[in-house]
Amino acid sequence: HVFAPDNMYDTNHLTFVDPTGFDHTSEGKTRPGFFRGVATIVTKLLNIIQPTNAYFGQKDAAQCVLIRRITEDLNMDVSIKIMDTLREPNGLAMSSRNVYLSAKERDAASILYRSLCVAKKLYEEKLSGDGKLKLHAQVVKSAVMDMLKSELMVTEVQYVSIDSKDTMAPLQEIGSDGTKCDVVLDIRSTRI
Repeated sequence: HVFAPDNMYDTNHLTFVDPTGFDHTSEGKTRPGFFRGVATIVTKLLNIIQPTNAYFGQKDAAQCVLIRRITEDLNMDVSIKIMDTLREPNGLAMSSRNVYLSAKERDAASILYRSLCVAKKLYEEKLSGDGKLKLHAQVVKSAVMDMLKSELMVTEVQYVSIDSKDTMAPLQEIGSDGTKCDVVLDIRSTRI
């Protein structure tokens, strides 16, 4: 069976899940109310379906952090599984938004993946160095921005953020436990 409801919100719907702290993240600032919507719909779906496991793609890392927070904070009996991002051959994450990109724009959009690779390389080099990892977030942000600026089809970088992978709180320094690097940009008029 496939769960395919006509409507998840009836006309008298008044209750929402409003997660604290997420509107102060880079993504929350650019999309007010977004995390409230995600939190509410995912909570409704998990309550209706009551799965043992729920699978989410790493591409939407902020949403993954949110969903883990919801299920832990609300004691939901579900195991959240975060799956690797599926990518096009050029590294661009597979997404429904990709249909809005021309062939040239799709090629240019691979700059996002290449910029994340720069961040990962900086982290790995520092980690393999003296073993005392303290990498300043601003160093990573600057390297990512430099890479993004090399692509002429990038019309706007909405943000580059270095955040805790557990709480989404911005980090000043990256330790050996890692981080979450989020990049949102526009290739011409398409947000990726």
